[in-house]
Formats: sequence, structure tokens, C-alpha cells
Amino acid sequence: MKILVFDEADHMLAEDGFRDDSERIMKEIQRSSGGCQVLLFSATFNEAVKAFVSRVIKDGNQIFVKKEELTLEKVKQYKVQCPDELSKVEVIKDKIFEFGQKVGQTIIFVRTRNSARMLHQSLTEEGYECTSVQGALKQEDRDQIIKEFKDGLTKVLITTDLLARGFDQRQVNLVINYDLPIKHDNPSEPDCELYLHRVGRTGRFGSKGAVFNFLCTDRDRSVMEKIERHFQHHIPEIPNWRSEEDFESALKDAGLL
Repeated sequence: MKILVFDEADHMLAEDGFRDDSERIMKEIQRSSGGCQVLLFSATFNEAVKAFVSRVIKDGNQIFVKKEELTLEKVKQYKVQCPDELSKVEVIKDKIFEFGQKVGQTIIFVRTRNSARMLHQSLTEEGYECTSVQGALKQEDRDQIIKEFKDGLTKVLITTDLLARGFDQRQVNLVINYDLPIKHDNPSEPDCELYLHRVGRTGRFGSKGAVFNFLCTDRDRSVMEKIERHFQHHIPEIPNWRSEEDFESALKDAGLL
């Protein structure tokens, strides 16, 4: 064994991830072949992972991008103030789908499996074609849905954070954060790393993309402000969630229309 690569390394080396397995693999390679080159890749590395790497990999080279440079310039991000849950669905149907068909594929991120099921049901009952994927599905069903999306047979995919990382699909030009990513143990705090991974599902390989963040409650607004502060990046607001012209203007600004 000459080279060992960990992709999504922060997840692979996290205590609640695959840290034990990863350490076991490294020790086994060390024992059987005297070590190898270890490469670690991820859009995000927290301090715990950095400490682990420093301890396990001696004299390693580290290359980091400044966090404010990670929100890709080619991806335009917007805030959409929605008065309630029903208006979120209305925006998706009447604005996003209206223009989305012209710009490529769309991924809609929701927080829970329940939300994925409810949104999927709500949209399909009104005749909109979309698919949804979440952890409760059997692996073969999940693989089939993802394959259909990758093959371009479906245009809209609703998903939990199951597909927030490492999902490459060049045709995805729109990402909708139906629910903002938050810390599971503290719902008033954003999960900024997860936000970055979600945003990174569009604008792949230098293509253009747009992200719409739905804000419904005071907590949503607070979480969004914290995300902006974290990345030192102001996210403009769609002036009126009912206005087709405002959404059209945003998509034109993103270079998608």
C-alpha cells in the first residue's frame, strides 16, 4: 500500500463518524507495509480533526483555503422571507419550478425525513414531477433515485443532508435550503460547515449556480445572520417572495437566464 486517501476527512476522522475504523486501517497499513503517504481532503476541517491529523501524521504539509473564500464566487446566494410553510411550497411551485426548468436541475434540502416526505407528497399531488431521497429508504431504492437524477431523468431532487457532501452533478444549477442547516444539539446555532457543503452542490466545475435560503421564523433569520457573519459574506434578499420579476432578476444576476 503506497497511498491512503480520506475524502470528506472531517467526517471520516470525527469521533461520531468513522474515526475508530480510520485509525485501525492506518495502524494495519503501518504494521503490514511500514506506512504509506496519507492524503486528507475536505471542504471543512474543524479544530478536533486538525489536532488529530497533527498527532497522527508527523511533518505533514497542510494547505487551507480561507473560509471566506470557500463560498464560491460563481454561486449567487439569496434570502427569501416566507410568512409560513405554505408560502415556501408556493415559492417552489410558482417561482423556482417556473424558471428552474430552463436552467438545469434543482436540489431541495430539508431538515428531516418527515419534511422530505411531506414536501414530496405536496408537490406530486399538484402534478409536479420530483423525487425524494432520505435515510429511511432501502439502499437499492436510494441508489435508483440518485441514478435517475444523475441520468437527467428527473429534474428536482428533495433530500435530507444525506447528499450534502460529495455529490457531484454538473447539471445542478439551483439549490434550495427549504430548511436552514442547524446544529442538532443546539437548534439556534447554524451548522456552517453543512451550509458550505450544501451550497457546493451547485456551481460544480466552474459552472454557474444560485442558492435560495428560505426564512420563515425569527430563529431562521438569526441563523442566517450567523451564517453571513461566519463567512463574512452579505447575502442579498429577494424583495418580494410573491414577485416573479424578483426571482427572474435574481436568476439573471446569477447568469442562469
